[in-house]
Amino acid sequence: MVTERGIESNPLKIKAIIDMKAPACVNEVQRLTGMIAALSQFISKSAEKSLPFFKTLRKAKTFKWDNSCQCAFEELKNYLAGLPLLVKPSPGDTLYLYLSATHQAVSWVLIREEEGKQLPIYYVSKVLNGAEGRYTPIEKMALALVITAMRLHPYFLSHPIGVKTNTPLKQTFGKPDTSGRLMNGL
Repeated sequence: MVTERGIESNPLKIKAIIDMKAPACVNEVQRLTGMIAALSQFISKSAEKSLPFFKTLRKAKTFKWDNSCQCAFEELKNYLAGLPLLVKPSPGDTLYLYLSATHQAVSWVLIREEEGKQLPIYYVSKVLNGAEGRYTPIEKMALALVITAMRLHPYFLSHPIGVKTNTPLKQTFGKPDTSGRLMNGL
């Protein structure tokens, strides 16, 4: 919902999750992950926050809502209670993309700076499946960058973008001997 203050999530969707009881079956976990997906642009590292739920769905034959699921569920509810307000970029703004990778997920946030403050525009994250989980950290960052460029291409086309990460992407992409899946995705 676009308001005078910025872009806010639908309070009814947030209330539905906050008021939800712990899932008791696979269908309720699927419903929860769907609700999280609907709010994902507002949730920092939503894939990482949802990992216990996805693991429960992978083991769908025997439903088990364990302690890690309950902790993640409670943390998610607490996070949603103070969900950040997203801002829209002004024409000509330089935007910054922060990339983060773990063993199981990649996340990124697009921000703009205003008066020394960093204001979020959009959050994106992805659970790494299969072979992606075995990528090196630099390959995970490259994957995140490629997915971001596809998903947020309107921002990339209309604004200068600065990429901030703790891996040496610029040096890696500048090497003539960079090969394999790292360059295939680019």
